[in-house]
Amino acid sequence: MSETATDTEALAISTEVLIVGAGPAGLLLAAELRLAGVDTIVIERHARRPDFCRGFNLNARALDLLARRGLADRFVSEGWQVPNAPVSGLPVTFHLAGTHTDHPFTLGIPQTRVEEVLEAHAVSLGADIRRGHELRALHQVDQSVSATIATDAGEYRVRAAYLAGCDGGRSTVRKLAGIDFPGTAATRHTLLGDVELTDPAALPFGATDGPGGTVFAIPRPGYVRIITADQDPPADKDTPVPLSLLQNAVDTALGRHVELRAARWLTRFGDAARQAAEYVRGRIVLAGDAAHIHPPAGAIGVNVALDDAFNLGWKLAATVRGTAPTGLLASYHTERHAAGARVLANTRAQVLLAQADSQLRPLVDLLTRVAKHPAGNRAFVETVTGLDTRYDMLPDADHPWLGRLCPNLALATDTGATDLATFLTPGRALLLDLAEGSGISESARGWEDRVDVVRATCPEHPELRAVLVRPDGHIAWLQTTVHDHTDGIRQALERWFGPALQTAGLPAG
Repeated sequence: MSETATDTEALAISTEVLIVGAGPAGLLLAAELRLAGVDTIVIERHARRPDFCRGFNLNARALDLLARRGLADRFVSEGWQVPNAPVSGLPVTFHLAGTHTDHPFTLGIPQTRVEEVLEAHAVSLGADIRRGHELRALHQVDQSVSATIATDAGEYRVRAAYLAGCDGGRSTVRKLAGIDFPGTAATRHTLLGDVELTDPAALPFGATDGPGGTVFAIPRPGYVRIITADQDPPADKDTPVPLSLLQNAVDTALGRHVELRAARWLTRFGDAARQAAEYVRGRIVLAGDAAHIHPPAGAIGVNVALDDAFNLGWKLAATVRGTAPTGLLASYHTERHAAGARVLANTRAQVLLAQADSQLRPLVDLLTRVAKHPAGNRAFVETVTGLDTRYDMLPDADHPWLGRLCPNLALATDTGATDLATFLTPGRALLLDLAEGSGISESARGWEDRVDVVRATCPEHPELRAVLVRPDGHIAWLQTTVHDHTDGIRQALERWFGPALQTAGLPAG
């Protein structure tokens, strides 16, 4: 007897969230969901992690976010610290000293290692990660998403309350969901090769200009990453890049022969800039490169993907759990789509500056003078790295911290010295009551299941009286000796965490 659609659906594996893609965004999202106890399956079409490495850095913003889960130190202990940000296009060193960050450096660490640590973290929390499993189809209904998954052993179905596409710039999820991906097509292409130099002295590290172009040589453990223009890209940009093509491009650019050998990875990339029209469509969400692609200027890709996942995780978890206020998941699109648009603008600007002709030279000179000024340098760095990220909060107030990532405040409690990040590690919201007898703690009655209340003092900022911090570390509300927004605390709690539970002696909010 043939199996009906209803029978097939009944045989489907059920989970609360299915994540497609086990890159940085998917792995961090899985961990964030598991912190909230959400059943999570991650599928990845590749049977194993690639043996080449796409990126090599975590920036200050990403490290600050990871520190709010107790993860940053694992990476910092292994990587190498560079006190600058990799901003392209201007002949200026962009210093991170003095910027608004707990990690004033760029951390050199392979993306493959970042993924290993994040995967171990997600698995330790109970995430189910399945490699060699590829999404073939999906169907969204009112209460769930049904996905067809292919493996070497055959196909199976997963029924999930929500499905997250974290599957890269060519996202299958985005295409199957019919989400538009507007933007600009690539106009320039670049060759990249991880190779060895037969004569290491033949090409210095950094940029080398020649009569036919420029070659960048970036040192890596045991090899060199070579980057140069693809002067005559094929019609099919997916055509494999042989070592001979990279060799010819390098020789043409330099006007001399520099022998390359032992290629580990050869590829080409373009300067396309696109962004998904919707980060949330019904029960489907997008994060990382599935939501946006951009030129690699500024080495921002992995970092933005982590930022997306950090913003999405707690919101999606609350939505699955049924505690989310109306519009919470939609706020993921509102906040991160705007942030993504800024990334696209920033990276495209860096490309234009790097390729500036004589007509744009006055602009380059002007921005160079601005960037060499300490205040200008800091503004450039915070903009390009995302350290200036600020989300709209209610009530509207003029305190410079509101909506930004809360600094890792040094705190003193009855049990001793500690810091803000320690209290955010579990992935829950936090209300800091920093003024004895303020009564602020009572304002959170009815939200105890979603918001942790901590009474402490903050010696370095005696003006602070109370701070409400979202699970992603951003300040949703605060009170100081100057900014008294006591009436706004319940409004902020309701906006981000839903109505209060009925509590004896206190009506629901």
